[in-house]
Amino acid sequence: MTVSVMLFTSDLRVHDQPALSAAVDAAETVVPLFVVDRGVRLAGFDAPNRRAFLADCLASLDTGLRERGGRLVVRLGDVTEQVCRVVTETGARSVHIAAGVSGYAQRREDRLRRALTDIRCALRVHDGVVTALPPGRVTPADRDHFAVFTPYFRRWEETGLRRTLAAPRRVVVPELAGRPLPRRGAVTGVSPGLARGGEYEGRLRLTSWLARPRTGIRSYEDRHDDLPGDATSRLSPHLHFGTLSATELVQRARRKGGPGAAAFVRQLAWRDFHHQVLSARPDASHTDYRARGDRWREDEKEITAWKEGRTGCPIVDAGMRQLLHEGWMPNRARLLAASYLTKTLYTNWRIGARHFLDLLVDGDIANNQLNWQWAAGTGTDTRPNRILNPLAQARRFDPQGDYVRRWVPELSSLPGPGVHRPQALPGPQRSRLDYPEPLVDPAEGRARLARARGLD
Repeated sequence: MTVSVMLFTSDLRVHDQPALSAAVDAAETVVPLFVVDRGVRLAGFDAPNRRAFLADCLASLDTGLRERGGRLVVRLGDVTEQVCRVVTETGARSVHIAAGVSGYAQRREDRLRRALTDIRCALRVHDGVVTALPPGRVTPADRDHFAVFTPYFRRWEETGLRRTLAAPRRVVVPELAGRPLPRRGAVTGVSPGLARGGEYEGRLRLTSWLARPRTGIRSYEDRHDDLPGDATSRLSPHLHFGTLSATELVQRARRKGGPGAAAFVRQLAWRDFHHQVLSARPDASHTDYRARGDRWREDEKEITAWKEGRTGCPIVDAGMRQLLHEGWMPNRARLLAASYLTKTLYTNWRIGARHFLDLLVDGDIANNQLNWQWAAGTGTDTRPNRILNPLAQARRFDPQGDYVRRWVPELSSLPGPGVHRPQALPGPQRSRLDYPEPLVDPAEGRARLARARGLD
């Protein structure tokens, strides 16, 4: 019987899975393979929250395959080595994998291609599995990628997406040894409020969110930055692990229609935008996309206070504490935390990006690193010295202070929007709060940035 191998990476699903469908069509039997990659751990990307969520995803994927007569085969070690072993053991003629965009993913594909060529097996790399529109599908006339979102988005909207695919009806797997599935319970250091992972959970959450009248897609345009309302989709971890298809999300949102759906689709286009930037410039994961000549400060006390949510800026501290508890935070809170670290404290964006990757369940190199560069003014933002005023942002997105009171209990006794300015209280009242004084006055922070970038 002919054999193909489906190597899962960031596409842990059976629905709308072009690489899996192609592997099933290519041979009479298929090996659904996931390699617990030691290289990911050595590179520092194997954070506890993502490892726990991954365990959920693999268990759900295995269930989905078993419902179709198959199962997931798990191996441990170097990806290239393990794939070649499976090919040798089964006589597989082709290996199927979703195209990646990071430098690591591109190097992995190159190594696989060379090694498989040596054993006369074809590598089939499939676009449009991880993103809605593959990187490089639309490009400007004079370069290999768009550096500004708005013109990219215009072209993105005009470009047709591939059709979505049903899950394979049957997956026949040859006899082959594998390791036990990883267990979420075996992972230590996990955020206590971490959400559950897996394709079943992701599809359930998507269906529920699309149907919700007040906090679902219909109200997304008006409420996605509403911090106390928690009206975001919370689907980003499922997009990161590929338990949901970005293509399917775009198409289901468009079928809903309306301003909320359009705003949500725009966010999915931002995700594609960052992936096409990183695909063309893999070094942007650690190098300034647009260098500003920064001489960053690195005050360890300030950095520790920021990480712990003890900066004395309530709206920033609330977001950072939510991150510690859930391994997730809404996009508005991410932007405020990043702007505060890079523009108010004038601290290297790489420090913040690393901390986010250590905790975020959806810690994605393309979106995390490039959003941090956007906030720092070293990325694709056309206004590099933009500063998000935390007090003005708090008044707009947490007007009654409910978000801050939820995550900063020391301030829970303060009524209404006054919670955003505890430093305005008389000294004795402030001292009873057990809440720190601000690390820096916002005006001083602005002056730091201005001096460093020659703006004064």
